[in-house]
Amino acid sequence: MPDLDIVADHEPPSAPNTLNARNPYLNGIYAPVHRELTVRNLDVIGEIPHDLSGVFVRNGPNPKEMPTGMHHWFDGDGMLHAIHIEDGRATYRNRYIRTSQMNRRDGGIFEPNPGTYRDTANTDIVCHNGELMALWYVSGQPVRLDPVTLETFRSENFGGKLPGNVSAHSKVDPNTGEFIWFDYALYEPHYTYGVVNGAGEMTHITRIDLPGPRLPHDMAITEHHSILMDLPVVFTEAGRKHKVWHIHQDETLPTRFGVIPRHGDGQSIRWFSFPPCYIYHVVNAWEEGDEIVLMACRMVDNGLSLDPELGPYAAMSNVLSLRAHLWEWRMNLKTGATKERQVDDSMAEFPVVNLGITGRQSRYSYHGAIADLPLQAFDGLLKYDLKRGTHERHDFGPNRYGCEPAFAPRLDGSGEDDGYVISFVSDAVEGRSEALILDARNFSDEPLARIQLPQRVPQGFHATWVTPEEMRP
Repeated sequence: MPDLDIVADHEPPSAPNTLNARNPYLNGIYAPVHRELTVRNLDVIGEIPHDLSGVFVRNGPNPKEMPTGMHHWFDGDGMLHAIHIEDGRATYRNRYIRTSQMNRRDGGIFEPNPGTYRDTANTDIVCHNGELMALWYVSGQPVRLDPVTLETFRSENFGGKLPGNVSAHSKVDPNTGEFIWFDYALYEPHYTYGVVNGAGEMTHITRIDLPGPRLPHDMAITEHHSILMDLPVVFTEAGRKHKVWHIHQDETLPTRFGVIPRHGDGQSIRWFSFPPCYIYHVVNAWEEGDEIVLMACRMVDNGLSLDPELGPYAAMSNVLSLRAHLWEWRMNLKTGATKERQVDDSMAEFPVVNLGITGRQSRYSYHGAIADLPLQAFDGLLKYDLKRGTHERHDFGPNRYGCEPAFAPRLDGSGEDDGYVISFVSDAVEGRSEALILDARNFSDEPLARIQLPQRVPQGFHATWVTPEEMRP
């Protein structure tokens, strides 16, 4: 039987007011939970493989208090949900990320402000130097946490050498242990780029000048280089002037990828131009001879009209309804030549790979399959064969929606896809959640295990897998 430990039982958020009763990201499968739990020996339908050991952890927003004004999904307090797997058994934990701004109620994305937004560390989660680091959407302060207990340790400034913030999707090189990061100031025309070694010491910082303020979300690394993005979705003139979240696509701007040696000076960056598009999330990147190869999800028009039932939240919901295709870009460092191609025409986002080959050539990636809804929801998972340009699908079933998956390598396994794919899945009708374990090599088959969770896991953002070797003793 499961062994339940209620760590904290917060007051349930008050019922949504008239305004937020129409906010889909505060209700249904997105509604926050109010208990922090540790539950051991979870019930399982099927069997957890005994050659699987580690922690699946996912980040996301979970407001402690129901907002009284306009609320953006990105504003919610950060909460981690995790499954710790060992010896065929599973333990569930969830904890708030206790940032310095956890109790701050102002600074929401919809609010006029002086350019500082509430940093909730609710977006991405990576493992570096034996600890988790939670990262935030609009470039915030990293927060260190224990990968097993999820206890918050501290905000990370790398010995006082971090000059500002860190973007949501900075990278960890599994071979060197380095944390490669960039930062952008919302209204300033430059990036800051840097490298932290495997011991947590800042070893490199440089500035990269831009034609104007930019709003990137992700970056990529290869064995010897990093790739930064100059994308044509930018603040409007009114947005810059009044420092409000008002953005648009500037039709006069191209998409540019900047390739910089990992420890290079900002002046050494080389920019490659392509037809305009926006990119939220990178799949992977690597070097092939003189070429840099970048795989990412390229946004397309979602084709949706504004839903009048959502009132003032119609525009937010429309933007959050991600629609993207898998795309490849190639940049030749010797000749300057560029190529791009669409790899597949399926709609998918939140891509992940076997983290052990980040920055090296990969063949497989795993994505959330975008549901045909005016919301951000995944009704299945896709496994892409990047070499063949094909995919295989795993369906969650009717009224069931999942989160970003993670690839978990099999203990003593060999081969890029020798392992398992894990995701939280929630039933929108029953209000229950479970963790699915799929065989990565038999991806469309029934799950090997369905771990029954003690409470619903709200839909959220990004996830990772932490191996036993990565956990600090």
